[in-house]
Amino acid sequence: MKKLITTLTNIWKIEDLRTRILNTLLFLLIYRVGCHIVLPGIDPNSVQSAANEGLLGLLNMFSGGAMQRSAIFALGVMPYISASIVVQLLGIAVPFFQKLQKEGESGRKKMTQITRYLTLAITLVQSVAYVRTQIEAGAKTIGDPMFTILAAFVLTAGTLFVMWLGEKITDKGIGNGISLIIMVGIIAELPGALVQEWASKMTAGGGGPIPFLLEIVALFFVVVLTILVVQGIRKIPVQYAKKIVGNKQYGGVRQYIPLKVNAAGVMPIIFAQAIMFIPMSLHQFFPNLDSPFVTSLTNFTSVWYNVTFALLIIAFTFFYTAIMVNPQQMAEDMKKNGGFIPGVKPGQATNFYIDSVVSKITLPGAIFLAAIAILPAIASLLGVTTQFSHFYGGTSLLILVGVVLDTLQQIESHLLMRHYDGLMKTGRIKGRTPVATGGATQSVI
Repeated sequence: MKKLITTLTNIWKIEDLRTRILNTLLFLLIYRVGCHIVLPGIDPNSVQSAANEGLLGLLNMFSGGAMQRSAIFALGVMPYISASIVVQLLGIAVPFFQKLQKEGESGRKKMTQITRYLTLAITLVQSVAYVRTQIEAGAKTIGDPMFTILAAFVLTAGTLFVMWLGEKITDKGIGNGISLIIMVGIIAELPGALVQEWASKMTAGGGGPIPFLLEIVALFFVVVLTILVVQGIRKIPVQYAKKIVGNKQYGGVRQYIPLKVNAAGVMPIIFAQAIMFIPMSLHQFFPNLDSPFVTSLTNFTSVWYNVTFALLIIAFTFFYTAIMVNPQQMAEDMKKNGGFIPGVKPGQATNFYIDSVVSKITLPGAIFLAAIAILPAIASLLGVTTQFSHFYGGTSLLILVGVVLDTLQQIESHLLMRHYDGLMKTGRIKGRTPVATGGATQSVI
């Protein structure tokens, strides 16, 4: 306890860090207030959006319940996330975007601008779809088409304002702004889920407080396991040739290339969930489709749903890892900088070696992601309420763990730069920031 108080005191002593933390809290407070402001033209007493299950339920969790409240921030930052994913994939397939990636800071600014314009286009489409499908007619106090135009305009402006808030948090605050906004939205749903779970356990036949405590303990161990796997890396030793220039010696040191066990992050789960939403949509548009397999894919607790979901996650993990980790580029960068892996020839042999290591560590990482993704369904089958079961795994848990670790790592960096002790008595907090090793940079998500 004394160590914690000392650390908090040191954080408050650093003026720059204190200002950044206060700025972050202020921006997040503004975001949370906007999540409770209902769209103009809607009766607040009769608001009941349909965004409470399936993929819409997940998006509602990311927005902190704003989608279900029909708030001005109902779409949150998800259009920006979608635009970022599209631009990132275009950077792999389209030569124009590949050229921008290689132009350094100027190219990054151009890609950021393109992402913003694409966010605007996606938000306009999603806002109209949200107004037409998610807001019931009884809640509207203005007739169409005026209500649709007004609500779409406000929703678009709200998403762009949230995007601006995220960028301001990144510049003036601590941590990644967009990630923190998503994390705050997820955490905002936790108290309500806990209250609902406690109420269900206190009812007749609920089991009482003992099952509730066991669920909390199980959640704790799931979080610990998630942290271990998210932080897990495979170090590949790299030796650099010794060079003597004049009276000085350069190189001759051994470094490591850290390859993440979970290099793909949450993207495989997001892609797989988007595909699993297709059968649900087909079932809504074609209610007479009585195929048992398609019907089972609409129930997230069914065996076929979870088996298909897990296989898709494993496949997307290998696909996205192949996109994020480029062994050939890493081998070329090492060769240019006079580096080599002991026992492996530089060049193509190094490429094959790194590729084989990545393939071996990706399999357990993919199985772990699949297990984390189906944990909410298992928890729901064991009697946990649907709202609380979402915190046992899936995208929400991975985002919470990743964002918290990143933010703590930045705070620790500020402390260590000013010769204070870090947040932990032993060891260092490792975030997901890019790690450069001898010219080879691996961006870990």
